[in-house]
Amino acid sequence: MSALNQNNKMTNFRWIICVLLFFATTVNYLDRQVLSLTWDEFIKPEFHFDSVDYGNITGVFAIVYALALLFAGNIVDKLGTKLGYAVAIFVWSVGACIHALCGVATEYFVGASSRLDLVQATGDTAVAISTFAVWIFIFARCVLAIGEGGNFPAAIKATAEYFPKKDRAFATSIFNSGSSIGALVAPLTVPLLAKYYGWEMAFLIIGSLGFIWMAIWVFVYKKPEENKLVNAAELAYIEQDKESDAAFEQEVKKEEVTKKPSLLEFFKHRQTWAFSLGRFLTDGVWWFFLFWTPSYLNSQFGIKTSDPEGIALIFTLYLISMLSIYGGKIPTIIMERTGKDPYASRMRAMLFFAFIPLIVLLAQPLGTISPWLSVLCIGLGCAAHQSWSANMYTVGTDMFPKHASATITGIMGMAAGISSFILQQVAGRLFKYAGDTGMEFLGFKGEPAGYFIIFCFCAVAYLLGWIVMKSLVPKYKLVNI
Repeated sequence: MSALNQNNKMTNFRWIICVLLFFATTVNYLDRQVLSLTWDEFIKPEFHFDSVDYGNITGVFAIVYALALLFAGNIVDKLGTKLGYAVAIFVWSVGACIHALCGVATEYFVGASSRLDLVQATGDTAVAISTFAVWIFIFARCVLAIGEGGNFPAAIKATAEYFPKKDRAFATSIFNSGSSIGALVAPLTVPLLAKYYGWEMAFLIIGSLGFIWMAIWVFVYKKPEENKLVNAAELAYIEQDKESDAAFEQEVKKEEVTKKPSLLEFFKHRQTWAFSLGRFLTDGVWWFFLFWTPSYLNSQFGIKTSDPEGIALIFTLYLISMLSIYGGKIPTIIMERTGKDPYASRMRAMLFFAFIPLIVLLAQPLGTISPWLSVLCIGLGCAAHQSWSANMYTVGTDMFPKHASATITGIMGMAAGISSFILQQVAGRLFKYAGDTGMEFLGFKGEPAGYFIIFCFCAVAYLLGWIVMKSLVPKYKLVNI
């Protein structure tokens, strides 16, 4: 036995796993952000795209991501956390790098000799460039989406394996903050890479980070009971819920050994519907801000992502969203002070988070004063979403057994992806229609009116989601599946 295991002091290897999950999620969102940060200034003019094209590309990404999540959870449950996560990040890193080939493929298709030929094309040639390029970018986004679909199911499964229930929301909020860090680092790096080395290199450099993480993960990860760096004290802490859930574990033990539950079995339980609808009503908001904020700043205020002010605004937005790291700790505090069960504690915290996005209603009116005020409102909305999201991920694993944790996470993620697909499609078409027709809404005209309509939905989505969840699952109840 190693000296580490002879020591009675509890080891903390579970937090090393949490850090790895954090970096994987950071890379995940870096890869996802490259398109939005290179779109308006570099990609859009080169391929003659418009808002509808962008809505189609991001929308298809969302729906494929949703489908990938549906099956990724089941695949991760069957492959195991270590192999499942490695496969996922390999696929999405390949997908990220494929984006860099879209320009070359389009040039070959239309017979152009250079990027300048694409930019200067007119008439039917410009239409051909736009039409073909949309499909090439959609293909690249599909590969990216298939791989990225495995990130959160695998991360949640790793969290369920390494953390007791009372700590899962906090651990999830830490690794989930990688999405904010990824979005934070992206505006500091991607526009400058695209400006000085070309947008293709931005995809290649950011995409290669996933391969590095994969190598570290395969070397480091083992289940806690098999890991020599986890001593008896830490293992006992990790498995502290076994005693309280002994009756429940015994009830599902036979089914767990004999077979894995099918996807259809999950939909027989109202918990599946409650948590999926909670994600459906709210996740599209985060994706909208993630994909459209750079374009919003450019179209509304004329601020490019490679401009110093554009970099500062996007950086500030996601810096504000880092406040979400405290959101995962609040349910733990409520549990310790009130003795309430995990679900009741999370729902109380999530009700608080659901009220914060109402400030997004002011983003458009205050934007007439300064873009910084708009970013402040959106940033607070993003912080509230990430706090909400950290608890949404763990509320499912609280009620479902460990062997089903990745699958329920995947089902919830599927609902979130469908939500994003719908919102991306609506947004792209609404912005084009508003701009073309000069539509008016509450004192705003054209594209600003379209953005205000979407902001109104974003502001109230979380309260709607909370009401639906609480109505379907009013109390904590373990699922036998």
